[in-house]
Amino acid sequence: MTAVADVAATVPERQYTHHEGRGATPHRSNPVVIHREIANLDVREDMNVIEYGTGSGYSGALLAEIVGNGGHVTSLDIDAYLARWAGLIHQERGLHNIHCHVADGTAGFPKPAPYDRMVSWCTPPFLPKAWVDQVVDGGLIVAPLPIAPVPNMTVVAKIRVVGGEPVVEEVFTGGYIEATTSPKDNLDLPGRWVDWENRVPSPSWISVAWRDHDDHWNTGAHTALDLLTKDAHTEPYAGPEIDWPSWRTFAAAQADPNLTMAGLRPDLWAIGHSTPATAAVLQQDGTVLASRADSPSLTILRNWLTAWEDAGRPAPETYSSTLTRTSEGWNLRLTQ
Repeated sequence: MTAVADVAATVPERQYTHHEGRGATPHRSNPVVIHREIANLDVREDMNVIEYGTGSGYSGALLAEIVGNGGHVTSLDIDAYLARWAGLIHQERGLHNIHCHVADGTAGFPKPAPYDRMVSWCTPPFLPKAWVDQVVDGGLIVAPLPIAPVPNMTVVAKIRVVGGEPVVEEVFTGGYIEATTSPKDNLDLPGRWVDWENRVPSPSWISVAWRDHDDHWNTGAHTALDLLTKDAHTEPYAGPEIDWPSWRTFAAAQADPNLTMAGLRPDLWAIGHSTPATAAVLQQDGTVLASRADSPSLTILRNWLTAWEDAGRPAPETYSSTLTRTSEGWNLRLTQ
């Protein structure tokens, strides 16, 4: 058994996720994935650790047990309700080396920095400079990061800080809810980069990488969504069942300025290509929707899918990672 598995055996998960005083919290991650991220974080006794996204409090409890009495865990969440309840449960269990705070984690948390380890359970829009600045030299960050400027296209990155600069050591399949500046109640809608949303006759939304070229009224995004929801051309994908993590990573790696993510039905994402006059996407269920049968976007989407199949449906872990510096931090992009 790994150290994380040993510790997990001593932490009562349901006391955090289904506490009798608070009830179940929807703001929680799969325990198996939590264990994976903490294992990759390589947390040890006596370390100073920070986590972004308190959630139910379960992940913080695992970290607090690992660092022991000589270590310390700082836990941040934008939602005061979650942070306060997690703090209470920690107190009930006699954990005194973890403190929960209500804060926007994307801005970092200077005190008690610097941190030996940093983990995020929510996805910032980029790797913030404040995070890198607040980690010791040689320290590790494990965080989900976008690989394209649309929602739900992420990988989890293991990043080493060397001489004040972040270096990606590995990437893994996965992602978490987008970090937002206020508590998020609607978990069905992405937290950012939604360029148009319809609520009637049924919920739908679209995110376009070309938003900076749209007008002030988001006319292009509005039109593209209409093209996919009103009398759209529909056809089944001819290939095998969609490997969604592979497909979305491949689509993001194309770095196409017309990349598009949409939610045309509840709990069903779609990825493709769009402009203000044409659109085509592949849904998770294998359905292709397009503005028309001869849509230029449909031709591009078909070419992407052919290239993806020819490449052997590569796993996200097989891509090369590049961090590009911006004024506020770093953008992560993947290439084959």
